[in-house]
Amino acid sequence: MIKTISNDYLKVNINTLGAEVTSVLSNEGVDYIWNGDEKYWKRHAPILFPIVGRLKNDEYTYNGKTYHMGQHGFARDMEFDVVNENSSSITFELKANSETKKVYPFDFRLEVSYELVDHKLKTNLHVYNEGQQEMLFSIGAHPAFNVPLDGVGQYSDYKVELANKKSYDEIFFKAPYADFDNVKRINLMEPVYLSHEMFYDDAKVLKINDEEITSMLSSDKTDRGVSMTAYNTEYGGIWSSKDAPFVCLEPWWGITDGINSDGKLENKIGINRIENGQDFEAKFDLLFF
Repeated sequence: MIKTISNDYLKVNINTLGAEVTSVLSNEGVDYIWNGDEKYWKRHAPILFPIVGRLKNDEYTYNGKTYHMGQHGFARDMEFDVVNENSSSITFELKANSETKKVYPFDFRLEVSYELVDHKLKTNLHVYNEGQQEMLFSIGAHPAFNVPLDGVGQYSDYKVELANKKSYDEIFFKAPYADFDNVKRINLMEPVYLSHEMFYDDAKVLKINDEEITSMLSSDKTDRGVSMTAYNTEYGGIWSSKDAPFVCLEPWWGITDGINSDGKLENKIGINRIENGQDFEAKFDLLFF
């Protein structure tokens, strides 16, 4: 089911399947979010939980038991309940159930909240541990934006630049796993212009180190663009499918398994831990202009 929130500037459609934003429309009819054409990639802006990326051999062990789970976890393919809604904000909820327990043994509650404030869509991912044991998880977001925006210019006319202009650790991949022994410093004082070839080996991933970070997608050919501010972020990804007319700006609180992963969930790099009764918040804002 598609739910809609709106204000004087934007209209946002969100699918209860995955609590996934499927379009963000301006008053002028410009849709910023990728349309989900299966030729390239069928999704729009999935929520990643309870893992980010891929597990080695699509499995992990916990307390001596082996569990199987696909890339980015199961939340993106599950129906969420709407627990709070008004004209400009909405909150979705997913709880542990018999199906999730087959692949993930924890008693969780995941709330995904969206709120429109002028030209900004605020997103809050809120994880609750409702079990009696420590809970291990990762979480992230995967929004895809049309490039070019409103059909203006070519893919290579668009750039991504960071407000936090400095050098970062870039983590390289032996797809689909991360090579944590192959980390190099990358200078991001200048914008990075998009090319399809830059994604042929997989996503570009930066270690953010739990900082607030703002990235902006724009072009000199148009006044349209998107900026993302993510808070206390562990990793940041930029990705596109092969030769596809979109780019994803991805805030992650977790990361894919490394090539040398031992498969134990408690040893997974980037895993988050909360005790029983505790919660975890991951937040980011999208500003559309």
